[in-house]
Amino acid sequence: MMQMDGAQMMSGPGGTAMMIAMALILILIIALLVLGVAALLKYLRSGPK
Repeated sequence: MMQMDGAQMMSGPGGTAMMIAMALILILIIALLVLGVAALLKYLRSGPK
């Protein structure tokens, strides 16, 4: 396995693109989690039908 730290990723070819892609994926996952929690709370608040 290749050991990769932040500095190597940044300086390598396409390192910046990789960082941006990872950041976007992280933001997407966080947004989905927040939406999921919000939907769950809304569902629980409305109570059983």
